[in-house]
Amino acid sequence: MNVVLSQAAALTVPAQPVVSGRPEATQICELSDNSDKSSAESDSETEVEQVSVYHKLLATLKASPESDSEEEEDESESEEAEESEAELDREGSQEPKEAVGGEEEQNDVQEQEEEVTAKAPPGQALGQEQADGVETSCDPNHGAIEEFTDVKHEAEFSLETNFMEEESGDCDADKRESNSSQAFSEDPFKQHMDKELEEKEVEKISTLSKTSSQSKWPRLGQLTFSSTLEKHTTLKPDKEFNVKQLYLHKPLESTWPKVNKHFLSASKPSDSSFTPLQRELFCIMNTYRDLFYPERNALTNGEEIRHAYCLHALNHILKANAQVLSNNAKKRDQKPGTDSDDYRDQGLTRPKVLMIVPFRECALRIVHIFISLLEVNEKRKIDVSNKKRFKGEFGSDPDEKPPNLKRPEDYEAVFAGNIDDHFRIGVAILQKSMRLYAPFYSSDIIIASPLGMRTIIGTEGEKKRDFDFLSSIEMLIIDQADIYLMQNWEHVLHLMKHINLLPLDSHGVDFSRVRMPNLHNWSKYYRQTLLFSALQDPQINSIFNKHCFNYMGQVAVRNVPLSGSISRVVVQLPHVFRRIEAENLTSVIDTRFQFFVNKVLPEYRDAIMSHTLIYVPSYFDYVRLRNYFKKEELNFTHICEYTKKAGICRARRSFLKGEKQFLLLTERFHFYKRYTIKGIRNLIFYELPTYSHFYSELCNMMKATDSGVDATWTCTVLYSKYDAQKLAAVVGIDRTAQMLQSKKSVHLFVTGENE
Repeated sequence: MNVVLSQAAALTVPAQPVVSGRPEATQICELSDNSDKSSAESDSETEVEQVSVYHKLLATLKASPESDSEEEEDESESEEAEESEAELDREGSQEPKEAVGGEEEQNDVQEQEEEVTAKAPPGQALGQEQADGVETSCDPNHGAIEEFTDVKHEAEFSLETNFMEEESGDCDADKRESNSSQAFSEDPFKQHMDKELEEKEVEKISTLSKTSSQSKWPRLGQLTFSSTLEKHTTLKPDKEFNVKQLYLHKPLESTWPKVNKHFLSASKPSDSSFTPLQRELFCIMNTYRDLFYPERNALTNGEEIRHAYCLHALNHILKANAQVLSNNAKKRDQKPGTDSDDYRDQGLTRPKVLMIVPFRECALRIVHIFISLLEVNEKRKIDVSNKKRFKGEFGSDPDEKPPNLKRPEDYEAVFAGNIDDHFRIGVAILQKSMRLYAPFYSSDIIIASPLGMRTIIGTEGEKKRDFDFLSSIEMLIIDQADIYLMQNWEHVLHLMKHINLLPLDSHGVDFSRVRMPNLHNWSKYYRQTLLFSALQDPQINSIFNKHCFNYMGQVAVRNVPLSGSISRVVVQLPHVFRRIEAENLTSVIDTRFQFFVNKVLPEYRDAIMSHTLIYVPSYFDYVRLRNYFKKEELNFTHICEYTKKAGICRARRSFLKGEKQFLLLTERFHFYKRYTIKGIRNLIFYELPTYSHFYSELCNMMKATDSGVDATWTCTVLYSKYDAQKLAAVVGIDRTAQMLQSKKSVHLFVTGENE
């Protein structure tokens, strides 16, 4: 259908039902007695913790106050607000995640928030959170209580003092190593890790721009291959491949089909042990190229993606450790006095894989996948050290979740299980055993949240900080990157600045075994980065484009949305998109504010335009608007991620009853709570939402109020040319191109059941 977009033009968008599968069943673990003594990795952090308001927000996700029930909350009397406030105080004293040492809650939320704008830089996701980031933990063991690390099994899991066992070693790898050079070059792991770059190649990677090419794959869609080194050609997908062709370490060949079988369609039997998505993703991963996949969905493909990258990471670790153990045996058997340079098989520190995930539940699932992949059969269970403690601290209590909360399916999938976002744990893997809570310098894999990494990396000037263990990371996996936009993106940037740096201390390394690229400080050119997100965002793109230097090149999935989330709006509603003209990216913030104050707000000041909700993605824009509304003495109320439960209840009630004309609502509050806001008649998107489905979700909230009469509903959206990706996710790529190129600055869409 050809659409002519103009000031007078109208487009009817048919409503389309959202079809989605049920989320993966949450793994529930029984909590042990010591579950309140959660562990992180550093023994050095002994300062008393302070609890940020952000962590109280997370803690409330599991609480079940009376005010959380949608029906009760909207129809409650004024006494409920007092009860809710008293209940909040009780929760503050009883919440096991909150340390007593640093009460940072605002006595008056509105007044303290105003101070944030003066102190916090504009680029920071949240002022208080950044300030509290290094000091804060939901982890009661992090602080005055000494952190737990497993030292009992140090000798058992030491790479230096162990040798390859015949039956459990990678026999095929050893045979390939001793065979012809052709067989040697076929294993992607050895091909990638044993290549020694020349100085001119390194200079080329760091100075020249990348050349890119396009390719379309059956399942992944449009791919962009980019590389600085010209010899790397575009990869083609393997339609079918046997597990034996993937050079998987010996136990994984037999365990992977069993572990992954529940993702395979029973109606379409196939010889492959991979789903079509896993096959194409693993095909790219196994070449050791960087990968950016922005279509991860917690409801549909999240778990199968997790299984695929866990297989790749474990395969990498098993091969690397097998190579070290094999060389240990060879070096032991060589004649005294004969030195050889053939045994360079290690980095400057032991950790090889860093996995960044948002919540403890994600770490729990990853470790369970590792255990499943290492156990050949029921009779040959692997020995997992500290497993009971791990289940207690990373599992969740099934009684925690109240039964009366009704939230969207995607919300339930994202916030399943233990949603504590401050953790880090080292994992060591050796032959038939796995060691949880290994000290970082004795770990092969580190699983952590961005906040967990930030608190151990620290900042310049701090005495107790450590990031040497990141010096030789060979694989970085960042999963669910979009959630970090809702937490604190600064933590991710801070991590990227401290990865693959030369260590400040030797940490007992045998320099005769260290690979030459590591000694040359070229580790970052060998690091593979796997980035998974639910959306494309400029900040996420920046990580992939500016912090990834893999000499093998990069692959990014770049599919464009055709219809957009506006097609899922079921209410009859005119959508007015108003373009703001900004000279550059830095001036957008001020231009948007002036446009809103001078052009948009005057249209809604009239009392007839009551029940107006203003959706504000940026917290700093929210504070600026709230201060302006106070100054102008407008009749408004506001809800943000720091608002207490009683305040939320009062604001929603007064907005529903029409006592307040405007309601300011932050995106992060909506992300973490997903309340249905009743009483909306006029909706203003101060900026396009980060998640495109929030657009249709908020529009459809208008039907939540059954007033019995046909109300006149409106929706106004502000956008600029710098919002192209967000705009495409809402209206589709074709309409976006027309709207950005059109001479008209106002465009109208009409949705509804009646065309």
